[in-house]
Amino acid sequence: MLTEIQAKSFAEHWLKAWNSLNLDEIMSHYSDDVVLISPIAAKLLNAPSGKAIGKKALREYFQKGLEAYPDLKFELVDVMWGISSVVLYYINQKGTKSGEFMEIDANGKVTKVIANYN
Repeated sequence: MLTEIQAKSFAEHWLKAWNSLNLDEIMSHYSDDVVLISPIAAKLLNAPSGKAIGKKALREYFQKGLEAYPDLKFELVDVMWGISSVVLYYINQKGTKSGEFMEIDANGKVTKVIANYN
């Protein structure tokens, strides 16, 4: 079971990795068999399903994202947690609000992400 302390620690490390724009640090949060579903992924990967399946595909998506948005910056608004999941609510450098639901495995790695934007 994920605790509040674990969820907040995960969120802080995740945010720091993204704000450093360090792809290796970003990728350290994800399992090898991760599945991400995102409207931004649909656009950047030219994939109507919006899915990036597996760590290699996720890395490709994130790399394209970092190239498309070189001034990327996230401000964490809130962290919500469940039994084995977190929701990170944040605002990016453009003021876009985002909520990402993430399932977390027993090793603390993200296995599934569903991203939502306003």
